[in-house]
Amino acid sequence: MLFIIWLIVIFVVLMAYRPRTRGPIGRLMPTNRLVDAVLYTRRGIKWGVPAMLLAVPYLLIAVMCRGFIEQGGPGWLNLLVIYGIYNAGKIALIGPISLLYLARTRFIEWRARKRAERATRTAGTCTSGAYETAH
Repeated sequence: MLFIIWLIVIFVVLMAYRPRTRGPIGRLMPTNRLVDAVLYTRRGIKWGVPAMLLAVPYLLIAVMCRGFIEQGGPGWLNLLVIYGIYNAGKIALIGPISLLYLARTRFIEWRARKRAERATRTAGTCTSGAYETAH
């Protein structure tokens, strides 16, 4: 019981100091690197849905470890079950979130493009009209 409380305390501390611990945790958990690459880069947003397929190996790890536990394997394999399910869930959520980010990014780009077109049309008519009347 004390070990579980200790793990919870460490988890809370890591989440509280997440920006400082991002580097060390990122090296230990490759799914964090995947989430960063997919959600926080323009090039990676479109890869969110295909990246969801990477959840399958983590689910297989969880299922295999669970099978070993049911056949009388050591109890510490439960940690690998939790690890597999947690990472599979995290990767499975990348797809829908990246679709929302992609829609938002495309809308922002469309709006900027329309504003630029409107600005060039307006600037072109004002300049040419003012130039013709002045000369």
